[in-house]
Amino acid sequence: MGIKSDNWIRIMSQEFDMITPFCEKQVREGIVSYGVSSYGYDIRVSDEFMIFTNVNTTIVDPKHFDRKNVVEVKGDCIIPPNSFALCRSVEYFKMPRDVLAICVGKSTYARCGIIVNVTPIEPEWEGHITIEISNTTPLPAKIYANEGIAQLLFIGADEMCQISYGDKKGKYLGQKGITLPKIDK
Repeated sequence: MGIKSDNWIRIMSQEFDMITPFCEKQVREGIVSYGVSSYGYDIRVSDEFMIFTNVNTTIVDPKHFDRKNVVEVKGDCIIPPNSFALCRSVEYFKMPRDVLAICVGKSTYARCGIIVNVTPIEPEWEGHITIEISNTTPLPAKIYANEGIAQLLFIGADEMCQISYGDKKGKYLGQKGITLPKIDK
């Protein structure tokens, strides 16, 4: 078991479409970086955002999520002070059965008080990653569309899991775009 290298990430993406679109080197001049890094892959945030709002004075309930809780934004995004937004990765992922990925925020944003929720990407999960971003500052915070937002670390197992996310037909399997919370029924 161990963290996978840049070469493994390139092979899995080029031969098995693990990451689409795939950037085989790190792009960084004048932007928040994205692409392959030494032991991970820096994902980009798309230009689609849902910013939480209290204009409609609804309750945030993960079992009965009300779309009135969010305002949709296209392009770069300004997250209000002490607020929260959902977005999605530019990249679409197809995880191998013997690999788990962990999503961690990039230090460029963390140094500005912008936190990306740490999320596991399970074996045989597939889709766009819905990314949760918190602005912990008392100031508005800018997120740049189509630039880096987080890094995925890929952890390989010594053996295949008995039941993968795909086997369970998980509720977020194959998601496209920003996917709001849902409960299995």
